[in-house]
Amino acid sequence: MTLRLFLWLWAALWHLGLPLVLFYLWQRGRKDPDYSAHLAERFGRYPAPLPGAVWVHAVSLGELRSAVPLIRALLDRGERIVTTLFTPAGRREAERVFAADITAGRMRVVWVPLETSWAFAGFFRAYRPRYGLVMEIEIWPRMVFAARAAGVPLLMCNAQYPSRALARDSKGWRLRQAVMRGFAGALVKSDLQARRFASVGVRNIAVTGELRFDQPVPPAQVAAGLAARAWIGASERRVITIASAVEGEDATYLQAIRALRADHAAKALPMPLFVYVPRRPERFDDVAQHLVAEGFSVLRRSVVWPSLDPMGWGPKPACPDIFLGDSLGEMYAYLAMADQVIVGGGFTAKGAHNISEALVLGKPVLTGPQTWTIEYPFAEAEAAGVALSVPDADGLAQALIGGFAPAPSQIAAFVQESQGGVARTLTAIPQLIASARR
Repeated sequence: MTLRLFLWLWAALWHLGLPLVLFYLWQRGRKDPDYSAHLAERFGRYPAPLPGAVWVHAVSLGELRSAVPLIRALLDRGERIVTTLFTPAGRREAERVFAADITAGRMRVVWVPLETSWAFAGFFRAYRPRYGLVMEIEIWPRMVFAARAAGVPLLMCNAQYPSRALARDSKGWRLRQAVMRGFAGALVKSDLQARRFASVGVRNIAVTGELRFDQPVPPAQVAAGLAARAWIGASERRVITIASAVEGEDATYLQAIRALRADHAAKALPMPLFVYVPRRPERFDDVAQHLVAEGFSVLRRSVVWPSLDPMGWGPKPACPDIFLGDSLGEMYAYLAMADQVIVGGGFTAKGAHNISEALVLGKPVLTGPQTWTIEYPFAEAEAAGVALSVPDADGLAQALIGGFAPAPSQIAAFVQESQGGVARTLTAIPQLIASARR
């Protein structure tokens, strides 16, 4: 009864709030026009149906990246795919990575419907998906129960239930956990995560690991990153990449940068190069201006590389203090440049972003104290000595000065043990669907 009342109130809230949603999309569209493009899709109107597709929902860029190896494996099996997203960054990346499949008609990349029954009804009419996979832990009530009403088995995929979220959701009416029980099952990252989901009543669970460790590494980006390091004049310098730096962390990173530069100066070492990659494109200009105002020399990716082809880069510049990675879809190039990687988000309450891409490239990882968002695989990586959490700017500076540097063989062994999530997921999907239908 409580859940039914909540769903009714949820529906009423969304219908009454539609003008605010449209205003939000319009406002975001002023900076990124893609937010307000293809608006009909958000209301369940899709011009190019693809009946019988497998539905993969990846809300944004991070979730899309974790879905890439699984989507590729499904396409290789002959499946047709419809991928829903909410943010332009994720949509652009999907359209880039799967351009050939979209052109061939094997895949559609569209906006996820807004949280109304009629918008989802339009989505299900257009695609009639055989089943759905929701990446990570996106819990949207109307999505879950609209799928149930349409007879579409919907599975959580690559899922984890962070300790902080579990504690928060276990208070009061526990409505989020009630919605979770509406899924047909869950493909989760570890045994610990399986126990957590089971403890709140989610049934039909399979442990499949972390899909991000199976992401294909684009060799052109790795080659471009290594070439860029040489071209920029940092072959003999230490290079640290700050990946996915988010709002609220810049002061921490600047303090650590200054401390490491002072240490190198005192030891008569060449100045390190920092590759600074903000999380969101909306921050690119602001971060660039802030770094210059703080007295650093800054070279922006957007003004020096017409493409990832080193032949088009032009004359070599003077090596800057900071190389600003103000582009999308080139993270592997920025990571390939590095000796060490600092993963952003960990110095804010929202928590750290994924560490797998850096580890797959053999780079040791540092991040802040807030690792609850990546409990798996961070706890395992830290225990293996290939990742380190530090408490603050001083701790980050000490780790950089101390040269936290696990052996490449140590990182490679950890990555090898962590791979295989795609194969386990493909094996588990039909088993979970069959069990749910029984």
